[in-house]
Formats: sequence, structure tokens, C-alpha cells
Amino acid sequence: MHSIENQIVDSSFSAIINAPIEHVDIPAWCFALPEKEYQQCSPAHIAAGFTTAPDGTRMSINVETIGGSLMVQHYIETLGEKHHLVLDSDSDVFTPTGRVIIHVTWELSVKRIDTLRCEFTNRVRSYATDEMMAFLDRQGIPFEVFRTQRQPMSIAHNKGETPLFAASIERAALRNASSIKAA
Repeated sequence: MHSIENQIVDSSFSAIINAPIEHVDIPAWCFALPEKEYQQCSPAHIAAGFTTAPDGTRMSINVETIGGSLMVQHYIETLGEKHHLVLDSDSDVFTPTGRVIIHVTWELSVKRIDTLRCEFTNRVRSYATDEMMAFLDRQGIPFEVFRTQRQPMSIAHNKGETPLFAASIERAALRNASSIKAA
């Protein structure tokens, strides 16, 4: 499994959603997020879509550039509760010296603040795979050097996208609230 020794980054940021928690449904938002809206949540976001894994589990496919490297993330739902979504991906990273796989865990959650607001948390953890460690070794790059260079870019990306994801989830929650009132 993934351990702290091969962890590249553990980044978590939060933002306020101005909507009642009862109207927030993170998996519904994630697996129906229009590509254009995904792109508006970060200048690094290129494309997004959703599909299923071979076993039928829901998947979110995200393409983005972080730190100059193109990433294709194949996020498989490992926990899908209305207010807590965990996705795991063995992500393709295209670097100037070749393609490598890293493991990424993306965790999105909300908790109630009061009757009209909740707090959204966007946590991203990434881990070097054995393949990636061998890739770095072949290039003579110590893992600590790679981790030190990668962390600021990944953290900055998460910090930038978190409030924009929160705003997108808020819009979806308010649409949900309006459709319930109309019914």
C-alpha cells in the first residue's frame, strides 16, 4: 500500500459553501461536472469526463498540467457518500523524460457550519509507485529532491482550485434546492 515514505504531497484546503448541507451532493456534482466548468476551476485543467471502471464503479477522468507535466487521472470512486467522496487514481504523468505512474487519492468532503453554510475540504495525497521510484533512480534523481520540487506546485494547484470547486458545488447545491422547491 502507500506509505508516508513514498508520499509526494498531502495538501488540504477548505472554502465556504453558501448553501445548506442538505442540498450538497459531492458525488452527484463530481460525476456530472461539465468539462467547461471543470476548466474554469483552474487554468491547469484541460479536460474532464466520467465513465465506469471494468467492474462498474464510477470514474472521473481528469486531464491537467501540474508543474509543467501533463497528467491523466483515472479517479475510481472508493467512497461515495453524499458529503464525502474519496477517489483513487493510478495517474499517468507525462514528463520531458518519459511517462510514469503516480498514485493519487482525491478526497472531497463537506461539514455543516450552520443552517445556511457548510465547509468544503479538498484534500489531495499523491504517492510514488515502485515504477516511479525506478524511473527516478534511472535518471539519478533522489526521491527527496523530486518531492521537494513537486510539493510547491501541487500545493499551489490545490489552493487555487479549492475555492472554485466550492463555488461550483455551491451552484449545484442551489440548483438542487430550487428544483426541490419547484417540485
